[in-house]
Amino acid sequence: MEEQGKQKKKDKKPLSSSFCPINNLDDGCLMHIFNFLSPIPDRYNTALVCHRWCHLACHPRLWLRVEQSAKYLSEPGVFPSIEKAVSAARPGDTILIASGGRHLASNIQINKPLCLIGGGELPDETTLLCSRGSDSALEFISTCKLANLTVKAELGCCLLHRSGRLTIDSCILQCEENPLDYLSCPIISTAGGNEAVSSAVKTKGDRVSVSQTRIEGGAKAVLTNGDLTLQQVRVIYARTFVYFWFDVDSQ
Repeated sequence: MEEQGKQKKKDKKPLSSSFCPINNLDDGCLMHIFNFLSPIPDRYNTALVCHRWCHLACHPRLWLRVEQSAKYLSEPGVFPSIEKAVSAARPGDTILIASGGRHLASNIQINKPLCLIGGGELPDETTLLCSRGSDSALEFISTCKLANLTVKAELGCCLLHRSGRLTIDSCILQCEENPLDYLSCPIISTAGGNEAVSSAVKTKGDRVSVSQTRIEGGAKAVLTNGDLTLQQVRVIYARTFVYFWFDVDSQ
């Protein structure tokens, strides 16, 4: 019996990752599975498993990337600016914006459902800068989500919401402090107003949902010019920052 036990132990070999049942699936099936994962951190972490998973998890079918470094621009699905990535994106796409440095974002109109995510571990590692003289960094007339990003505006607003459901999660919205603070506002919503919005992009249930987001500077955190009002406000005072949770929704 002892000899048989020793023989069984000898016969046991560690399983290589190539023998995992999931790796028997073809690339199309794996990419379909990856598509159900949240982009950050789950889909991002799958790219660390092996070379094959890295290639599939970073495929432009799953998300587009904004990179400032020239060495990445020859890869498919990689763009030098947010504006070009938004223009090339299809409805429902996710755009991963590389951390480090500052990305120019001035009056970029988003009229299709998209998700924009910062590629750093913290939101202040990926900064979108709205130059002076622009109305806003990003203008939304469709359902969209922002996550893990810092948006800075000198004058005007960081985010202009005209239509659709806008979700802002774990971001930093900053209006530069200057004597003209009363002209700036981190979030402006005109949804439900009298302004003309194309019927092709106009959606029901316009709202803005903000969670775990720092809002700094400006005359007020949110300015509404339409039918939506500020609701369900919660604030947490950390040691050096203030974090907000609130909705801008119809009464």
